Amino acid sequence: MFDVLHSGELYYPLAGEITELQIQCQEKMFDYNRTRPSEGEKRAALLKEMFAAFGDESFIEPPLHANWGGHFVRVGHHVFANFGLTLVDDTHIDIGDCTMIGPNVVLATAGHPVLPELRERGLQYNAPIVIGRNCWLGAGVLVMPGVTIGDNTVVGAGSVVTRDLPANVVAVGNPCRVLREIGDKDRQTYFRDLHIPPELL
Repeated sequence: MFDVLHSGELYYPLAGEITELQIQCQEKMFDYNRTRPSEGEKRAALLKEMFAAFGDESFIEPPLHANWGGHFVRVGHHVFANFGLTLVDDTHIDIGDCTMIGPNVVLATAGHPVLPELRERGLQYNAPIVIGRNCWLGAGVLVMPGVTIGDNTVVGAGSVVTRDLPANVVAVGNPCRVLREIGDKDRQTYFRDLHIPPELL
C-alpha cells in the first residue's frame, strides 16, 4: 500500500493503513509546533525523529504544516525555513545543504486528476520535489509536484514553480520563469546598488 505513494500512480489517499501512519506522524508535528522558543534541544530532537533525514544546524521555525510531518522529507545541513512552511509531503522531498526558505512557502508533491469523474472519487497521485544546494526560495513561493530546482538558484517571492529550474539563475513569476543568470553584478552588489564589502569577497 505504501509503495503506491512513491510510484506516481493514482491511489486512494484515505485508505485505512495510510491514514493510521499519517496520524502518528502528525502527532509528532503537533508536539513540535507546541514547543517554546527556549526549547531548542527538544525541537532539534523532534525534527530528527519526524524527518527521513535532518541535517546538522538546520532549523524550521514553527508552525510547520505537513501532511506526513516530514516523514518522507530529507533536509540537508545548514538549512533554514522561516515561519509557516507547508510540506504536502505525500512522497519524497529533498532539500539541499545551505538552502534558505522564506515564510509561507509551499512544497506540494500531491496532485489530483483533471478529469472530474476521477477527482470525485478522491484519487490522488504524487511526484517528488528536489531543491538543490544553496537555493533561496522567497516568501510565499509555491513549488508544484515533480519540480527540480538546481543548485544556487534564487526563486523570487510569490512565484509559482510549475517546471524545473536550472542551477545558478534568478527566476520569478507565475508561472515561474528564468529572469537571468547569476553573474558579475551579483559578485559586486547584494541589493539594488549596495556594494558587497571587499572583506566579504
